[in-house]
Amino acid sequence: MSSDRTGMVLVEGGTFTMGSEKFYPEEAPLRKVRVSDFWMDTTPVTNRQYADFVEQTGYVTLAEKAPDPKLYPGMLPEMAQAGALVFRKAPGPVDLRNPANWWQFVFGADWRHPYGPGEDIDTLGLWDHPVVQVAYEDALAYAKWAGKSLPTEAEHEYAARGGLDGTEFAWGDTLAPDGKMLANFWQGNFPYENTLDDGYERTSPVGAFPANDYGLHDLIGNVWEWTKDWWSERPITANKKVRGQNCCTLENPRGGRLSHSFDPGMPDVRIGRKVLKGGSHLCAANYCQRYRPAARHPEMIDTATSHIGFRCVVRKTQ
Repeated sequence: MSSDRTGMVLVEGGTFTMGSEKFYPEEAPLRKVRVSDFWMDTTPVTNRQYADFVEQTGYVTLAEKAPDPKLYPGMLPEMAQAGALVFRKAPGPVDLRNPANWWQFVFGADWRHPYGPGEDIDTLGLWDHPVVQVAYEDALAYAKWAGKSLPTEAEHEYAARGGLDGTEFAWGDTLAPDGKMLANFWQGNFPYENTLDDGYERTSPVGAFPANDYGLHDLIGNVWEWTKDWWSERPITANKKVRGQNCCTLENPRGGRLSHSFDPGMPDVRIGRKVLKGGSHLCAANYCQRYRPAARHPEMIDTATSHIGFRCVVRKTQ
């Protein structure tokens, strides 16, 4: 399928200050970055769009396949079934150091059944919500079919800022100016109390919140979004020596190496991690303040969850 610019906007390239030194150490240091022009989807890819891709190609997502025990040393035999991670609200305060208190691997959960096999996107009315339960390879397959690509971390952050350089949030330095909710994130005490000030318990229809000055929706909150960059604990801060490039400004930086992206806490599992951007509806002030352009998070490429989606870009060089 050739690339179609319908539903995309041209983001004119430029220089911006990437990163933050006020929240999490992996976002620092501040650095000057320049990105080239690119087109970007105005919203995350929806269930409706992903269903069209699957109907035309017969594609089967990773969550719809039973995992290979050889890739997961020590995995219990009964876990070798198709499924994905689903958020379950806790009954009360829990240890925030243990994500198992709110994440559950649910057999039969997939993009058509994001919360488990009991209900599907049709009965739940989610056709115009972001597709979730897609692993990295599932997002990449859609992008290739559409004649597009996944954004780099720098492209995503530049687009999310919408022309505002140096602010902590995509719309300024106040999370909820005058009490107005400008993105879908968690209000209240995560993971057991959501006051729903933004009107949504889970995902929201794409475009439910105002676009930024580039005409882009949901780059903050709603769902985390896959990027094409491998995770590194410390962002790239220096250019390779290339004639004609400014030594003090990073030109279209890329992430780390596959071999450096493995989770040091799981030395027996050699599965790479990509950078997620944008935060999700589960980011909260008391737990995950990643509803910001500079926020970044590592995720294994085999992971599918109920709060990760993606959007695509087209570069002028494609």
